[in-house]
Amino acid sequence: MTWLRRLLGARPAIPDALRARLDAWRGLPRFDLASPHPGAPFVVVDVESSGLNVHADRLIAIGAVRVARGVIDIGGAFYRVLRQRQSSTKDNILVHGITGTEQREGHDPAEVLVAFAEFAGKTPLVGWNSSFDEIMIRRATEEHLGERWKLDWLDLAWLAPALHPETAKKRIGLDAYLAKHGIGVISRHHALADALATAQLLLVFQREASAAGLRTVADLVEAAASARVAREQGQ
Repeated sequence: MTWLRRLLGARPAIPDALRARLDAWRGLPRFDLASPHPGAPFVVVDVESSGLNVHADRLIAIGAVRVARGVIDIGGAFYRVLRQRQSSTKDNILVHGITGTEQREGHDPAEVLVAFAEFAGKTPLVGWNSSFDEIMIRRATEEHLGERWKLDWLDLAWLAPALHPETAKKRIGLDAYLAKHGIGVISRHHALADALATAQLLLVFQREASAAGLRTVADLVEAAASARVAREQGQ
């Protein structure tokens, strides 16, 4: 139980070799958000979970692809299913297609999370409604590694209305933006397929951002954050 471990100050026991890999990742320099975004590296992330409750549901799978200088590295993609003590409900499995057997026979969660950290480095992470992905990954790292990661995220769901103010009050979903730009999805609600589609949308938004005068990664992050604040304040 994560809350009990936090209360007692205990850390999960993980193998020394895994802890050494985690220490090496932690020692990497933080990415400079002042870097120009057209040439900057990004890691586009999507997760699958046992449900939509960020406080109670479990992380089941992580999919991610690297993007750099306008190119998506499809061959170097990341996809892992985290081993579950108990598989999710049948209705949930119908959404993401990860069977009960695949969940129970998945990879060791601590190994998956360290491997994902190594894959991403300290590169900015990108997602659609990325607060969900961020919380699910953070909860998993707390449970399995005893770590509370603070990573740099860019949420395309909020960058979208920043670039298209006329859509700000409509909160248009991912599927609509993918359709608008002719981006197909191999298998919707598969973490890697969704990450790949979102990566293609990132490239579109980067071109639009450059045309709008947004130059750096920090510009993108701040534009998305401002759009979210404006929406929450009812502007």
